[in-house]
Amino acid sequence: MAPGDSAPEKTAPQPLYLVQRFVNSIDLENGEDELLDPATLRDWLAERDLMEAGEHVGAGDLRRAVDVREGLRAVLMANNGMTPDAEKLERLEAAARRAGLRLRFAGEVDPRLEPQGGGVDGALARLLAIVAASVENGQWERLKACPRDPCFWAFYDRSKNRSGRWCRMEECGNIEKARAFRERKRASA
Repeated sequence: MAPGDSAPEKTAPQPLYLVQRFVNSIDLENGEDELLDPATLRDWLAERDLMEAGEHVGAGDLRRAVDVREGLRAVLMANNGMTPDAEKLERLEAAARRAGLRLRFAGEVDPRLEPQGGGVDGALARLLAIVAASVENGQWERLKACPRDPCFWAFYDRSKNRSGRWCRMEECGNIEKARAFRERKRASA
């Protein structure tokens, strides 16, 4: 799938869809990446109202954003029963600490998480606050990453029993099932 594409039945509800789109801002199969440089990162975040369009974005911001994107993908792989990459999780943790979230009580009926700062760190904190809220409301475990290498596309599992495994059964599921069949056939020969 190309960045931005997702079958409607595999699209997460808002605002979790924003996290799904962030993870899918790169198509690992063809290398198409929406976050090529600091300017495209700024534009991507500003277009989604995660930060102001005029804010400075540097190379370090881009590295942290990619660390968050790939760390979230690792967690989504775990949501699909795979072992997450420990190094990616460590980088996600470091970026999350830097992003900084605080619990806000003022003027709200219910407290909510919000960024402590602005810029890219604030934008990343907003995305992580969405993750925290989706854990609380039970949606997080339904956001998964496709296990087919090199796909790893983020999708939302809408199956009743939460057993969806593939971003698209007619593509990745069929490819993997055919591969497994060929391996079984080879092993028995």
